[in-house]
Parts: sequence; structure tokens; C-alpha cells
Amino acid sequence: MFAVCRSPKGGVGTSVVAAALALRRAAAGHETLLVDLAGDQVALLGLPDGEALGVGDWLAVGEDAPVDGLAALEVPVVPGLRLLPRGTQQCRTRLDVLAGVLATGHRSVVVDAGLASGVGWAAGRASEVVVMRLCYLALRRAGVLESTTRVVLVEEPGRALMASDASAVLGVAIWRRLAIDPAVARTIDAGLLAHRFPRALRGLEWDQ
Repeated sequence: MFAVCRSPKGGVGTSVVAAALALRRAAAGHETLLVDLAGDQVALLGLPDGEALGVGDWLAVGEDAPVDGLAALEVPVVPGLRLLPRGTQQCRTRLDVLAGVLATGHRSVVVDAGLASGVGWAAGRASEVVVMRLCYLALRRAGVLESTTRVVLVEEPGRALMASDASAVLGVAIWRRLAIDPAVARTIDAGLLAHRFPRALRGLEWDQ
């Protein structure tokens, strides 16, 4: 499993979905690596703050950066799950190299790509997961998606658009539908997502 999570519009819960996918994968007995390109996973998972180096720093070094140096940057989260944090640098260059490295390992990989216009750097190597709400602007930005894209729809009451509208615009079926639940926000605010997994997120199982 190699999944890249992104969203055409910020603030929809992409990092939460990426973390939940990785946690569920690890809980199912698969060694899993969560790669944070967006920079929110350390806080989201309740890990100690700091100025530790991460994948962004590795990418910034350039061609001289050793591949095995990535493993030294990983942080344990829970049994079976390790996090590769963003670090002190933005992740903007050599992403094709990173995708190649991530695709060759034996572990499941979930990438939190955050607000991204596309994940062409992982084309052919990863499954794309697009996280969005029923928002006209988000649908317009996303446009028609590849047939293999998995869409996670975060639903809240009072929206005029429906899941069928989103599916029609995007050109793909909705893979998972998540209702907004205050319990998820409370768990994250307390830094307990890795240890008290909210019921509302348990549907994020990766089917092959």
C-alpha cells in the first residue's frame, strides 16, 4: 500500500485522514510509515515538539543525501507505525526521488501531501486519496479525477450539495464518507489521536 492524501482546498481534514489511514493500517498488523509533507502530523499525533530534522531537510540536501539517511529521521508513534516528519524545511524539490524511495520499501506508506495541486511526482507509484467537503470551490478546483482516485468526503449538515453531486463532478465514486464529529476534534485537541482512536474514523480501512 502506498497512498498519497491531498486536498484541493485547505482546512478539510486531510492530515487527520492521512493519520487515521496510517493508524488503522498499523493496527491491522502492517508495518506502516506516515510521511508528513504538510507539517502538521507531529502536533496532530501528540508527539513532542522540537526542531528535529525531517524529510524536507533530507530533500534540501540534494543529490548527496544518502537514501538510508531517511530512516534515521523517523519517529516512533505506536507499535507498527513510524512518522517521517517534515522537519525544518518545506518539501518542494526532488519529490520524484522521494516517491521512488518510498515505493521500494516493504512497509505500507501513507503520505500527507496537504494542500497540493496534484501528485504527479508519485504518478504510477501511489494511489491518490483526495479529501474534500461538499463545497463548490473545492469541486471546481478538483475537476475530473483519475478513475483510480479514492475520494474521502467529509460531510456536515446543512450543505446544499450532496454526495451524488460530488461524484458527478469528480467523475469517480465516493470511496469513504465521514460525518463531522466533535469527538474527533476533542481527541486531536487533547493530543490523543494515536491512543484513543475516534469511532467516527474507524471506516478508514484500506481495501486492496
